[in-house]
Amino acid sequence: MKPEDQTRRQVAIAGWAVTIETYRLGAVYHCTVANVDPGARIARADGSTREDAESRAIEKATRYLSKTRKFTM
Repeated sequence: MKPEDQTRRQVAIAGWAVTIETYRLGAVYHCTVANVDPGARIARADGSTREDAESRAIEKATRYLSKTRKFTM
């Protein structure tokens, strides 16, 4: 299987710049939320629609990132 309907965009979640990447494999959409700077994956989710997969992943990422402290140098 090859990924189809791929999208990638950058947004801010809880003050952090993240990349949201979504693609479809067969009938299932997969979404990954990753930090822009180091590229570390923060959350991922699957769903029957793009919106479902993205909303689940964004919800997880928001929960995790809102608990993360930022240090200024």
